[in-house]
Amino acid sequence: HRSWDSFLLALSFRPFHVEPRNIVGDDPQERVSAEAAALSSRVHYYGRLTASSDPLLVPPDHVIPSPEDIYIYSPLGTAFKVRGGDSTAKNPSIVTIFAIWNTMMGTSILSMPWGIKQAGFTLGIIIIVLMGLLTLYCCYRVLKSTKSIPYEDTSDWEFPDVCKYYFGGFGKWSSLVFSLVSLIGAMVVYWVLMSNFLFNTGKFIYSECLFSPPFLICSAGLMFSRKNGTGPVFDRWWSKTHTIPFYLIILLLPLLNFRSASFFARFTFLGTLSVVYLIFLVTYKAIRLGFHLDFHWFDSSTFFLPEFRSLFPQLSGVLTLAFFIHNCIITLMKSNKHQENNVRDLSLAYLLVGLTYLYVGVLIFAAFPSPPLSKDCIEPNFLDNFPSSDVLVFVARTGLLFQMTTVYPLLGYLVRVQLMGQLFGDHYPGFLHVFILNIVVVGTGVLMARFYPNIGSISRYSGAICGLALVFVLPSLIHMVSLKRRGELRWPSAVFHSFLVLLGVANLFGQFFM
Repeated sequence: HRSWDSFLLALSFRPFHVEPRNIVGDDPQERVSAEAAALSSRVHYYGRLTASSDPLLVPPDHVIPSPEDIYIYSPLGTAFKVRGGDSTAKNPSIVTIFAIWNTMMGTSILSMPWGIKQAGFTLGIIIIVLMGLLTLYCCYRVLKSTKSIPYEDTSDWEFPDVCKYYFGGFGKWSSLVFSLVSLIGAMVVYWVLMSNFLFNTGKFIYSECLFSPPFLICSAGLMFSRKNGTGPVFDRWWSKTHTIPFYLIILLLPLLNFRSASFFARFTFLGTLSVVYLIFLVTYKAIRLGFHLDFHWFDSSTFFLPEFRSLFPQLSGVLTLAFFIHNCIITLMKSNKHQENNVRDLSLAYLLVGLTYLYVGVLIFAAFPSPPLSKDCIEPNFLDNFPSSDVLVFVARTGLLFQMTTVYPLLGYLVRVQLMGQLFGDHYPGFLHVFILNIVVVGTGVLMARFYPNIGSISRYSGAICGLALVFVLPSLIHMVSLKRRGELRWPSAVFHSFLVLLGVANLFGQFFM
């Protein structure tokens, strides 16, 4: 029993021994072989047996790898060598906070000015603050959900395991389905945006690359920039909706069929660079354009919109997806070095995310030149308000295009892992199974990019659908059931959490009727 006790401590991180012949190269992220994965399963089997008091069930010494040969398995198919005690595998609070910020910062940031336009400037700011607080509280409830389960070792549980504990198979499958909705919805938005960015990048390269002044475009047809010199042949073969979505199939469909997504995981840092550059771009454009605000509380004018509009549910739908991290927050927080600070760090991360959304949304809305353009011209992707010949925006589009090209296979990998793992018990049951799944996912993206390329509406629908279950309903119900089983449920808590459930339902229905 020389090292079993210390080995059990690391077992919560799914460690296993990787023989040298199973490690490819000297890179810090080594590929995980089938032999190593099998040993991981064997070690977990022995770990379950140790719960028994029978000493005969304690695993033999040869099964336990030596401390210098312990690796931590990542769901993305990589192995990280443990080079010290348990504390070295943990991150300080500042790293955890920015990891959450980086994970939540997605395509929704491009729709924030449009969402504020739909709700009205004043009401939009209020809704961003309120939705940030509500989703933070529901995320807190998810984070605490494993702590309220008695007589169970929940150290390696995820939120679907908690749902299964309280609601059986229905809870497990409902959390899976709604998680898939969020992932596939994100993949559809990515396909629409990649079509958009590839179109504008190609148009910039093909044209004379004119350095136009920083005037903006209105979809109503009013343009304050010189037109690019593209001809009818170019327009026929390089169309944002008719051809580009199909060209992307050639590039992205083969990437989705890779067994492992570890290669693409190395480019996730590009997401941080893209957001930082967007913040710089928004700041620069706001300084150049100045602020254009005129407050009309309930009535619109030629160039300005009311401060309170009945279309505000469209912003709440986008924000549900924008603040959505509930399905992986337990995993992210496990790596926090000081677990006692989890709630504080989660709150600071949400504050940082909310301030980023407010900064981008408010500045673009306020700087949009009205007059001569109406605030109603703000597009669901605010970059569409800038001409293809704008060099700074061209850099943003090109960077986002490359970043999304690397993230898209990761999202497809997560869809495959969740769906195939539940249906077949194997993340890669066969090329045909994976290929059919990828055809369905890619086909959905192509159809939406072809016939409904509105990322604001796609985001709000998918956000409201997945948020109904994973943000509002399941965390609230689990908390109430847990309190009831302990005999601690009181009517104020029941009323408040029932209100959250109704709010999620209203948020979903509001997308269809507002």
